[in-house]
Amino acid sequence: MTDNPKRMPSSIEAGLRACCPRCGKGRLYDGFLTLAPACPECGLDYGFADAGDGPAVFIMMIAGFIIVGLVLWVEFTWSPPYWVHAVLWIPLTLALTVGLLRPLKGWLVAQQFRHRAEEGRLEGGRDE
Repeated sequence: MTDNPKRMPSSIEAGLRACCPRCGKGRLYDGFLTLAPACPECGLDYGFADAGDGPAVFIMMIAGFIIVGLVLWVEFTWSPPYWVHAVLWIPLTLALTVGLLRPLKGWLVAQQFRHRAEEGRLEGGRDE
């Protein structure tokens, strides 16, 4: 990242670095997946961010595609016993799913900030 203070990080950069989507310096998380209330550097309130189940859905699709493809390839190529499958795929599944959670949630939060995403509302209230 350059020294230009006005440059916003890309959504992917903010997600991978788990940093503020506006300044790129402050941290995004207080815990493993708990968002901080605001950026300690620029003061951006993270109250707008609601990634919901988005990261989990993306992870299921990405990790599922990778793991099922590898399982089928290994099974049809070598036909190993079931314990070999367990030794190979359980750790890979855990590593992929847990390892992708923070970057994907950070990316979705950065996308929400970049595109000014808000909760859907109907104009004129409930009567329409």
